[in-house]
Formats: sequence, structure tokens, C-alpha cells
Amino acid sequence: MTKIEKIVLSYSGGLDTSIILKWLQETYGCEVVTFTADLGQGEELEPARANAEMVGVKDIRIVDLREEFVSDFVFPMLRANALYEGQYLLGSSIARPLIAKHLVGIAREVGANAVAHGATGKGNDQIRFELAVNALDPSIKVIAPWRQWNIRSRMQLLEYAEKHHIPVPSDKRGEAPFSIDANLLHTSTEGKILENPAEVAPDHAYQRTVDPVDAPDTPEIVTIGFDWGDPVSVNGKSMTPAALLTELNGLGGRHGIGRLDLVENRFIGMKSRGIYETPGGTILLTAHRGIESITLDRAAAHLKDEIMPRYAELIYNGFWFAPEREMLQALIDHSQAFVSGEVTLRLYKGSASVISRASPCSLYSADLVTFEESTIAFDHHDAEGFIRLNGLRLRSWVARNGR
Repeated sequence: MTKIEKIVLSYSGGLDTSIILKWLQETYGCEVVTFTADLGQGEELEPARANAEMVGVKDIRIVDLREEFVSDFVFPMLRANALYEGQYLLGSSIARPLIAKHLVGIAREVGANAVAHGATGKGNDQIRFELAVNALDPSIKVIAPWRQWNIRSRMQLLEYAEKHHIPVPSDKRGEAPFSIDANLLHTSTEGKILENPAEVAPDHAYQRTVDPVDAPDTPEIVTIGFDWGDPVSVNGKSMTPAALLTELNGLGGRHGIGRLDLVENRFIGMKSRGIYETPGGTILLTAHRGIESITLDRAAAHLKDEIMPRYAELIYNGFWFAPEREMLQALIDHSQAFVSGEVTLRLYKGSASVISRASPCSLYSADLVTFEESTIAFDHHDAEGFIRLNGLRLRSWVARNGR
């Protein structure tokens, strides 16, 4: 087997990855470089540096990836209106290829021949990380401690931490907390009472949104500008991708928008239940479909809707860097050439509703659809032939089968 010379660890600074960090040092006897991605998770990241220093890490990387995350991963996905199983906005799924990209980049920079992650053997994230690494640099070994070590319980995890003088926060000593993943696009909450899909999620399971019942009684109006399929402004103010999503997260969270209680089918084969909160992403999805409704040709729009489930499944299953995802992306991006303009929405009690849309590239013609006299020549008699030709196969089918 190839000797592991140096490892780059995807490191949150929390208890689990701090234990993994120590375990890697002990098991492989080599230098471990830590990489902490700032994806807008809303947490102070400097403790990750302090925790890594405490166990002797010399090379500590904390990288602000918020703009890259939104512009190069979230927005391309948004162009497709991607939803996994018709509901999930893929907040965790879309973050993993970006983290893997930087793990591989740092490994090449520092001469590491292995990367490591803290995903468990039951989840999707191990697949997403490792498929991405395979696609980016197959020569780099991936280490997954949860599939290798003999720690099998939470008690054993805490015992390992105490044995190696890894601080255990008081809130980690009792009952296992919720498992939470957060970034600028979403927050997901799993575990504890949520493992029983028959139980109602408690209020404290929600991190980012108010209960729609408690949201303001007055609607809020917001206008989002689009250019080539990407959002570029809120209420007339141009913003960077990360700033724009941050702004909409605040608006959506205040109005209880973007909550989802979902039982999903994991790629690995089991069902899992989680609470997802995607306030800004939900607003953007609604707005994007609103601007597409007047700028996309009917057949192009329907084709996009046909391929969307396949595209979303590729992202969910970890195939962001696969050739078929890139092929679909090229088709999707080509469709966005005229998806520009403004959409106005009403935010109220958990809903984001389009109330107007306008575009210099609009295909909508009031003259064509009006019930009043039209300035565009349209012969109503043409519809008779159109209907007769479309009914030809139905008449043939009835002639053969009867009723």
C-alpha cells in the first residue's frame, strides 16, 4: 500500500473532526493540514484555528468561499430550477463538490497524497466527497475515519476525546444533539426526535426561519433583477451573489419562507428524515421560474422541466464533476441567454408569490392574447385545422377500438 505522507482534512473545528484530526495523526504518523471552508454557515470560524493549534497543526487553512459557492455552484443549479424528489433545494449536496475541489487543490499545493473527511458510512456526503475527488485527481487517496476506526458509539467517541485531552463542550456531553449542516443556501437538521417521521418537529429544530404563524401580518414586496438567468439585484440595488443571497435569507427567514420537513431517499439506499430551511433559495427559485415564464419558449421550458429531475439527482448523488452533469449544464446555460428582467414577489406567512414580471426579452404578447380587437393578424379559423390535425390520431384510435 502507498504510504500516506501528508493529509489534508476537511475540518469544521467541532468535536467530531477534532477527534478525527487526532486519530489521523496517531494512525498515520504524518502531518495533517486542516482546511475549513467558510460557506456562510454563520459560525465563528476562528475557534477552528485554536482547536487545530491545540493538537499541533502547523498548516491551518480557513478560506472564505462564500462568493465562489454562490456564483459557481448555487447559481448554475438555480438556472436549472433544481429540486431533488420535487422538493429539496440541494443545500448540502451542492456544497460538497466545492469543498472537495479545494481539498484537492490544497493537497496538490502542499504535496499531500491523501485527503480526509468526517462523513459517516451511512450518509450521502461520503459519496459526494469521494466521487468529486475521483473526478478531480484519482491519484489522491481518500481517508474516511468513520469507516475505518473501531469507535462505534457516542460514548466511545467521548472517551477518546477525554483520553487525548480534546475539550468536550458541556452541550456535547449529554444526549446527542441534532446533526446540523449550514451554509449560505440552507440549514439542515437531522437526528434525535426527527428520526421518527411520525413525530412533529419541535420549534427549536428550526434555525433560520420563524414559524409562518408568527411571521409579520403585513406582506413585504421585493423585486429581484435577473441577467442571463442569474439574480443580480434586490429592489433595484446591485449585489454580489453572496450578498444577494444573504439579503434574501434575511427577508425570507423573517417571513417564515423556505421550511421543508422531508423524508428523502438517500443514494446509499435508506430513507432519512430532515428539516430543511432555504429561505433565500426558495425566493430565488420562485422568482427565476417567474422570469422564465415570459422569456423562455414553450418547448425550451418544457425540455428544461423534463431534464431537471435527472440534473438534480446527479447533484444529490455526488456527480457534479461528471461529464453528463456538465453536458446538461451546457444545455441549461444556453437556455438562459434571454432570461433577463425583473420579478416582483409578495412575501407573506411562509409563501413567496410572484405578483408581476417584466423583461426586455419577453415573448409575451398582449396583442395576441387579448379578448379585445388585436393589432396582430390572427385568424381564428386557423385553430380549426390545428385541432383537426391533432385529433386525427384520436379519431383513428376510436375507429379501430370503438368506445
